[in-house]
Amino acid sequence: QVQVVESGGGLVQAGGSLRLSCAVSGSTFRFMIIGWYRQGPGKQREFVAGIQVTGQTVYGDSVKGRFTISRDNARNTAYLQMNTLKPDDTAVYYCNAHHSVSANDTWGQGTRVTVSS
Repeated sequence: QVQVVESGGGLVQAGGSLRLSCAVSGSTFRFMIIGWYRQGPGKQREFVAGIQVTGQTVYGDSVKGRFTISRDNARNTAYLQMNTLKPDDTAVYYCNAHHSVSANDTWGQGTRVTVSS
């Protein structure tokens, strides 16, 4: 059974940085496509960033140039480095692990990020 656990959220002032982690267990991490999503107060869940098994990355328009997604296959973990944070980045951040062979999706429980102005 695949498990996804996010960590690293917290309270930060505008302009600050945080690094979120997404630890995946129960399957072969290198076959996983990892996506970060977020849901702010009163908002729909939106795509933030994704990283393919090849390492190719893609970002949502609102975070381009500020956030960086990466993966460490040896540690079965993906990361989201968030810089120059804004109050609008306040949200619960979710990690999704999509198996590139079976197409199964597994979501984590989320980690909360609060950016104060």
